[in-house]
Amino acid sequence: MLYRRVPKTGDELSILGYGCMRFPQKNGRIDYKYTKELLVDAMESGINYLDTAWGYHNGQSEEVVGKILEETGSRDRVRIATKLPHWLASSREDMDGYLDKQLKRLRTGHIDYYLIHDLTRGGWEKIKTMGFADFLDKAKKDGRITYAGFSFHDDIETFKEIVDGYDWDFCQIQYNLIDTTNQAGTEGLEYAASKNLAVMIMEPLRGGNLARIQPAEWALRWLWNRPEVTVVLSGMTETDQLDENLRIAEEGLPGSLTEEELELAKRAGEKYMEIMKVGCTGCSYCMPCPFGVNIPACFEIYNSYHMFDDKRHEKFMYMSRLGGLLNKKSAASLCRNCGRCVKACPQHIDIPNELKKVKNDMEGPVMKIIVPVSRIYVPLRKKLDLLRKR
Repeated sequence: MLYRRVPKTGDELSILGYGCMRFPQKNGRIDYKYTKELLVDAMESGINYLDTAWGYHNGQSEEVVGKILEETGSRDRVRIATKLPHWLASSREDMDGYLDKQLKRLRTGHIDYYLIHDLTRGGWEKIKTMGFADFLDKAKKDGRITYAGFSFHDDIETFKEIVDGYDWDFCQIQYNLIDTTNQAGTEGLEYAASKNLAVMIMEPLRGGNLARIQPAEWALRWLWNRPEVTVVLSGMTETDQLDENLRIAEEGLPGSLTEEELELAKRAGEKYMEIMKVGCTGCSYCMPCPFGVNIPACFEIYNSYHMFDDKRHEKFMYMSRLGGLLNKKSAASLCRNCGRCVKACPQHIDIPNELKKVKNDMEGPVMKIIVPVSRIYVPLRKKLDLLRKR
């Protein structure tokens, strides 16, 4: 494992960090046994940065991370990063309250890297009125947190204002081959580095979508090629993903890509932007939908439908996963335009409007006929097969 130093502190972090937002699941909850295996393998391979948050997996992520670290005696081997859900706080006392609860969830006396979560213009103005600076200063002084930072989803002007608005140790931005001018972008990456902030990267593969049109190695090495990048977070849900990323990280040196490789990566990113219909990263901040729409899955299949050649396959996947063929219906047509998802989306996507497009392209008379008939036919066919075997 390669490591990079946090400019202000000298702390050495693995260039590959474990994003704890996409742990493997079983029956709607985190698959604890498999997750434990993954985290133990990650730590034994040199990963020392675990990134979680209050709301990940509906509150389960912090608890699972804390339990695994306690059971394996690994707390001192890693840096825990977690985040204050400022939108749930309405006072300085609330901020202290959430931090204290997170310490209990994580079963630790201190949090190494503590972030103000998902800052936008509105959130920035709000936390200033609540006295966030005094809160962070005192939490650092009394030892509850070691380093202070923020994660970000807004425009470059707001980003620079936040960077200059407090003595941060680090920040976390969305950055990848196609987000070079979106949100903080390359300009923000370079600006934060010029202020000696460590920069943690989220969504390096745009929710895994970049890996569908090119090798993940290109996208990850493209990031590590930048000396301003400290840690790249990856939400690894399978052993194969962990092993592949660990292998790629062995060559994640700054300035290691050739000009030809950089040009090829740039063209791949441009092509992706050209054919992608909805800029969804699959972060699931929009979930749960009160009407049952699986928003990230709708956009994932919709994008695949327009990006790849096998349209029949993608329509079948839509019917199977979302149309009610194999599971409870969670298709785009369930949307009632309440707007709740729009407020939560870090990408500022007009989700209800995009869901209408998904419905028009992916649903129709055929789905209305096939799904009900199949739900009757498949169980009946199983019963007939059993009778024949007897």
